Amino acid sequence: MIRRQTRLRREYLYRKSLETNERQIYERKQKIKEAIREGKPIPTELRKDAAQLQKELHYDEAQIEPSTHIDDEYARAGIYDPKVLITTSRDPSSRLQQFAKEVRLIFPNSQRINRGNYILKDIVDACKSNDVTDLIILHEHRGEPVGMIVCHFPYGPTAFFSLHNVVLRHDIRDQGTVSEAYPHLIFHNFNTKLGHRVMSILKYLFPVPREDSKRVMTFANESDYISFRHHVFIKTSHKDVQLAEVGPRFEMRLYEIKLGTVDLKVADTEWVLRPYQRTAKKRDHL
Repeated sequence: MIRRQTRLRREYLYRKSLETNERQIYERKQKIKEAIREGKPIPTELRKDAAQLQKELHYDEAQIEPSTHIDDEYARAGIYDPKVLITTSRDPSSRLQQFAKEVRLIFPNSQRINRGNYILKDIVDACKSNDVTDLIILHEHRGEPVGMIVCHFPYGPTAFFSLHNVVLRHDIRDQGTVSEAYPHLIFHNFNTKLGHRVMSILKYLFPVPREDSKRVMTFANESDYISFRHHVFIKTSHKDVQLAEVGPRFEMRLYEIKLGTVDLKVADTEWVLRPYQRTAKKRDHL
């Protein structure tokens, strides 16, 4: 099993290493094709290889855009329902345990385990051997949930979020009944390339819902803080709907994405938040 996982990981990294070269060739061919179609001269930087690229254009008229490692990461999405495992940091407080139980109710087909003395590598190996698609690890500081790690299997990515303003379900007034139906998802204001990446990481934690589902999860981005809300609704008339918040509610902020699983000590960093190094502090990343 270990050799097989090592081989699959090596093949995945090799395919990922070829992406840059394939993307450059594809973009150069598209520039030549566009110049020929519009009757313009071929760009100067492409004239050296223009003859060879023009010969290849006849064989790939129906060429689609080259795939990326992101396509490999979520190749099973929509075909198989995700299986999510939820755990906490070691020696969790009662409040973090309660929050973990409520997070388990958010994700259909999810299970929660007590961390105990398990090391991270053993948890990851158990997830891979049992076809778990995602691992969620919750962290706390002085009894308050402050962090969430979302790790996708088998190759990654691993997204690190900080949690803010966590309100548990029993702290919400007039909370609705928890539904176990597959929820509809609402994503608001995820406009950038990084925003679409984060939306994919969160979206594929949930299975495809039925059209008549009465459960809604909302992820609303505002200044790179993602507000999460959980509602159920009933139709009171042909055009009116009554909402009931179920909970919990919290805000998330992304601060790192790694191209690998959470147990890897050495993994490529896809994106990291550096608020004290980037000059454009007011720029929204998502």
